[in-house]
Amino acid sequence: MPVLLFGVHIYFSIFLKGIQRHIGKAISLSVKPDTGAEGDISAFAALAATLAATIGTGNIVGVSTAVALGGPGAIFWCWLTGLLGMATSYAECYLGVLYRKKTEDNTYIGGPMYAMEYGMNKKWLAKIFAFFTLTASYGVGCSTQARAVTETAHTLWGFPEYLVGIVIAVIVGLVIIGGIKTIGKICTRLVPAMGFFYLFSCIIILIINRNFLLQGIQIIIYSAFHPAKLPAAVAGGFIGGSVKAAARYGIARGLFTNEAGLGSAAIAAAGAKTSHPSKQALVSMSATFWDTVVMCAITGLVIVTNILKNPLSAEGYSMAELTTAAFACLPFGRSILGLSLIAFAVATLIGWSYFGEKAVEYLFGKSGINTYRLCYIVMIFIGSIMSLKLVWELTDFVNALMAFPNLICLITLRREILPYDKNLL
Repeated sequence: MPVLLFGVHIYFSIFLKGIQRHIGKAISLSVKPDTGAEGDISAFAALAATLAATIGTGNIVGVSTAVALGGPGAIFWCWLTGLLGMATSYAECYLGVLYRKKTEDNTYIGGPMYAMEYGMNKKWLAKIFAFFTLTASYGVGCSTQARAVTETAHTLWGFPEYLVGIVIAVIVGLVIIGGIKTIGKICTRLVPAMGFFYLFSCIIILIINRNFLLQGIQIIIYSAFHPAKLPAAVAGGFIGGSVKAAARYGIARGLFTNEAGLGSAAIAAAGAKTSHPSKQALVSMSATFWDTVVMCAITGLVIVTNILKNPLSAEGYSMAELTTAAFACLPFGRSILGLSLIAFAVATLIGWSYFGEKAVEYLFGKSGINTYRLCYIVMIFIGSIMSLKLVWELTDFVNALMAFPNLICLITLRREILPYDKNLL
């Protein structure tokens, strides 16, 4: 799966003539209203909904395990995957807007399933994609995130897990019942706030570790192509591994953190107010930039510089807690990181509820939406108190199954995707 997705990322980076170089334009478009355009929510709200679904525990826990298993070089491969994945994200969001449909109540709906049905004339493939999207929404979008919230709240502050599960289910339920406009409003406030809060904390740590910053960058780049280890004991061993391990865990974590190639971002992009598919595709592409190129890279630097400065600081921490070890240098560092984890997880719960809802609407019509929302809210509580080892394995598998039909669609309809051209906009 990583080989397939990484290959598609490279292909679209070439096919779209290095679309990544327009990231500055993408960021400016995300905060500039597209006057006179049709859609349900602003371009920024659609971007925020995408970021809400993708910026999650993977940006903290996922990067930690990638470094522990693949060494510091995994951060380079994770970063490179995000950089190349921006092109794939542009492509799938372009098709999401191009083939979106206006419903009877004047709202817009779209995503890979509509591109498959109306672009490829493969409705059976569209149904398969929608089914796996629905399944994934209950798994990685719901259960795993809910469990992350309850574990964090219980470990740090001793709150009963069932009580935390009830509170989170009620809060998220009130948001998703309001539909995409309410989700968009909440996400436009929650995502920037939680992102800046986390990044500000990371920057403070990097300032504290500034004497090791250049060395950390050098080690990350060097160990991406050469076997290297960091001098820190973790779970009875050493952080580090072969070049193959660095590439494997770095690429895999990057792919499943930003979800470029899975098709989920295209569902949110389809509801945006935009006058041309290329505009919203650029805006949505910036989600991959913020999620992986920025967030994951900074988390990785925080981990590596902390270990270089305090080689024994990771002792007693698991592979998933290297970020926690780094935050220990801040006053109330564990609580700060815990709040960030909870905010990220809650945002993912909200964002993925919308993806699952659109899959249900495609499969069963609007009549199935209320039932889906109720089941989703109940699943938040169930997920918050259950063991998720099997759920993680199943949802990772379902995510991979989402990618297959989406990648087939992207390659088949690639001639419909136009590179950015300022003369078109």
